[in-house]
Amino acid sequence: MNRFDLEERLINFAVLIVDISESMPKSYAGNHLSGQLLRSGTSPALNYGEAQGGESRKDFIHKIKIVLKELRETYVCLKIIQRSSLFTDEDKLAKALVENNELISIFVKSAETAQKNLGLAK
Repeated sequence: MNRFDLEERLINFAVLIVDISESMPKSYAGNHLSGQLLRSGTSPALNYGEAQGGESRKDFIHKIKIVLKELRETYVCLKIIQRSSLFTDEDKLAKALVENNELISIFVKSAETAQKNLGLAK
């Protein structure tokens, strides 16, 4: 997968997150979790763009780890939403969880590879 394909996946994931967030109930819990989901779920696409312009290999690795951190936060938020039944479209939620998990795997490997290429330990 090249960086443009990955960027497109992250953008498409962010759009899916926006759609889920906008469809959440307008309750105290719904507002709280939809806001949190919106922040953490759109952040990976934006931070990946930052990583592409990294000033050094270490800066790139740092920004990739931020992408990974935000993806993990999004995954937990999606699980909370799923378990609390705050979002009724189970198919869309399942799609988001699968894509989120796949993106986490990609960025774990990317961070490991970048660190290895730099000669850093995990």
